[in-house]
Amino acid sequence: MAEWENGAVRASGGVPTRRGEHGLEILVVHRPQYDDWTFPKGKREPGETDEKCALREVEEETGLRCALEEELPSTSYVDGKGRPKLVRYWRLRVVGGELRFVHEADEARWASPAEAEALLTYDRDLAVLRAVAGQEP
Repeated sequence: MAEWENGAVRASGGVPTRRGEHGLEILVVHRPQYDDWTFPKGKREPGETDEKCALREVEEETGLRCALEEELPSTSYVDGKGRPKLVRYWRLRVVGGELRFVHEADEARWASPAEAEALLTYDRDLAVLRAVAGQEP
């Protein structure tokens, strides 16, 4: 199965960013199935690259079409089914679409880095967030 590599489930996601009135804003999503706040992500489909997976998942979960920017730290953890999971992330620039929720997410917020840190459910997301915030010129 293509989503597995070296015994782990492979997934990708992205962190859409924009310049707001007060500086950097980061998009975080709420998933009602898990009642969590995190970054959009999902499992890789057979034959799909990590990069294409990240763009597809973000568009599916948020309605936003994005372009890849720099790669961010990856996360790894054991998923709800007891499987090891590796998630690669990229900083993303929004190039089209509009926020809408069809798949997994039911809400999203553009937040400052401090607001995003307070919203995020998982400590593992903090390294990703800090990498995005630290890259701000």
